[in-house]
Amino acid sequence: QVPVVESGGGLVQPGGSLRLSCAASGFTFSEYAMSWYRQGPGKEREFVARISSSGGSTNYADSVKGRFAISRDNTKNMVYLQMNSLKFEDTAVYYCNAQGLWRAYWGQGTQVTVSS
Repeated sequence: QVPVVESGGGLVQPGGSLRLSCAASGFTFSEYAMSWYRQGPGKEREFVARISSSGGSTNYADSVKGRFAISRDNTKNMVYLQMNSLKFEDTAVYYCNAQGLWRAYWGQGTQVTVSS
């Protein structure tokens, strides 16, 4: 059983929107802060957004602030990344991360390609 599984990636035109989902299982989801990271072609993995365990606090990379929104549903063990006004430079593999006090989990990633 994979602890976190991303979905929702795909091909989108510049200016378009996508919603990524991350399904969590096998751990106490409500005790973990959840984040999205991404790794573009030839680049290192970088932080995108984070949401606290309760959902009451969020943080964003400057590059996505105002365009992306992270949310979570602790009743469904799900975290989401709504991506609007997508740009070419948003092209990357997007990874879901679960961070607890003692453990962290990473998903396999989902590809997002922004192209005209």
